[in-house]
Amino acid sequence: MKEHPLQFLEVPRADPEKTPVAARIRDFREIYGQYQQHEAEQQAARCIDCGVPFCEWKCPVHNYIPAWLDLIREGNLFEAAELSHQTNSLPEVCGRICPQDRLCEGACTLNDGLGAVSIGNIEKYITDEALRQGWRPDMSGIVDTGKKVAIVGAGPAGLGAADILVRNGVKPVVYDRYPLIGGLLTFGIPPFKLEKQVVETRRSIMVEMGVEFKLNTEVGRDIGFDELLQRYDAVFLGTGAYTAVTGDLPGSNLPGVYQALPYLIGNINRELVLPDALEHFIDMRGKHVVVLGGGDTAMDCNRTAIRQNAASVTCTYRRDEDSMNGSKRDYRASRDEGCEFLFNRQPLAILGKGDEIEGVELVRTRLGAPDARGRPLTENVAGTEEIIRADAVIIAFGFRPSPAPWLADYGIELLPDGRVDVSKDPATPFRTSNPKVFAGGDMVRGADLVVTAVFEGREAARGILATLGIN
Repeated sequence: MKEHPLQFLEVPRADPEKTPVAARIRDFREIYGQYQQHEAEQQAARCIDCGVPFCEWKCPVHNYIPAWLDLIREGNLFEAAELSHQTNSLPEVCGRICPQDRLCEGACTLNDGLGAVSIGNIEKYITDEALRQGWRPDMSGIVDTGKKVAIVGAGPAGLGAADILVRNGVKPVVYDRYPLIGGLLTFGIPPFKLEKQVVETRRSIMVEMGVEFKLNTEVGRDIGFDELLQRYDAVFLGTGAYTAVTGDLPGSNLPGVYQALPYLIGNINRELVLPDALEHFIDMRGKHVVVLGGGDTAMDCNRTAIRQNAASVTCTYRRDEDSMNGSKRDYRASRDEGCEFLFNRQPLAILGKGDEIEGVELVRTRLGAPDARGRPLTENVAGTEEIIRADAVIIAFGFRPSPAPWLADYGIELLPDGRVDVSKDPATPFRTSNPKVFAGGDMVRGADLVVTAVFEGREAARGILATLGIN
């Protein structure tokens, strides 16, 4: 029983200190600070233990949120860390980048005017502080089964799968073409949202747990997929979604038009001082930048261009502000840092003369009838065309899966949109049409949240364990 059951009335929601705008746009460091112990305990005590944990239901991995909030309130940090890791393989990452406003915190009973419990910041605090104080996952009771599973892709799905496997005595060997783990956690999400040392720390922990990483190794080039099938008891595919949705805009092939992911990767590589980083770096210094799109990737591009000292950054979105389905926190940060937003605007063409971009032609839109998912379609309003100035354009319309061409050679079937089909065996989660191969994350679901990729990797690992006769 709580000592102060009305804590939520006596103590307002208080997030950790945030770096002021004028300072934070000068570098790429994370902008949010960390709770001190008493602050975390005080904020955790705002939870009213409402009996029906809507926060837990709304969380894709179904974190035991009220339980670990109680542990923090009581000062039991290490117990909270253990409990947090029972459901989430990357809690310190999800605490930083999940859109809590439309997941756990959005479902919080106190979100109706009193201020939701600051679940995301407490989740981040739990792992960060526990690791700092020396906590590590308890692997003392793990019995080696002698089984080995190859994991292709060291992104959130692959890491989630590796975590479940190694905790059940199966040796995961993770292959990735990049020199660092994390996939888009490392190379796509800017450091002002997720500093890369956080991911490297997770790598060290997973190595201590028994996970083996083989980096700078591309399956299908440096090692054949047939070799993985021969050497391992099962294979998990988690290669993500890297193919850009281009929109087929006239003028999109002009010099000065960039896809979002190469732009973000180029900047991150430069920040990490990786070999050949400058060769692929795209600098927006002094340019009038237009970002097309209204999702989280567009917000990342906005804020990156601002930190590169662009002359101006304008973001266009074909729906209204309320229809944005990304993180409201990242949208507010973009706006606060100086990005101008043009809502209800559909791009028609990118305009240029010779090798120079001159602008983007837009038309105003209105919301019309709902589509099959119930989301209103947009309609162009005739006679409302306009041209806005642009020296550079970044297209951030989203991503599709990037299935390897060799999948068909091994009987791994795809859906018409390029996603891997895991529906053939409903009794075994995330099993492909090749009975020895499982898949999860964006290459199965389509581009989505990090936390859903973690969930699918973990669930696929449970399917692998069942197939191997473990648990």
